[in-house]
Amino acid sequence: MTTHALFHTLHQLSRQLTNKLNEALKPFGLYSAQWSVLFVLHTKGSLTQKELSEYLFVEAPPMTRTIQRLVKQGYVRQIPGKDKREKFIQLTDEAVKEFPIWEHAVTKCNQALLKSFPEASQQELLTLQSVWLKQLL
Repeated sequence: MTTHALFHTLHQLSRQLTNKLNEALKPFGLYSAQWSVLFVLHTKGSLTQKELSEYLFVEAPPMTRTIQRLVKQGYVRQIPGKDKREKFIQLTDEAVKEFPIWEHAVTKCNQALLKSFPEASQQELLTLQSVWLKQLL
């Protein structure tokens, strides 16, 4: 196997998974990038915009746009930090209320994508991805 083929299929898979997630989130007016931010904030609590960007490996400009969209939708708020440039991002009450509905749609999507993928293979893939990611960090 060539490395080109490996990376080509990884990119194709990533795009397909993102497209499927976008389809599942469309009824809620959300996209995968927004879901990632909402999920991290729900899991980790309030974070700075910089922390969010670093955790999700997203450059500052697209992260700013994603956060601005979520603010307009009423799902996150920005809280000024000690430094004028620092802003903490946190979920609004509306987002906390809606989160279980969004999470259910994402879970259904993920289960559908994995339905013909054996549990042992899922675990092996998770292990391989985790090891690879740790090496890159």
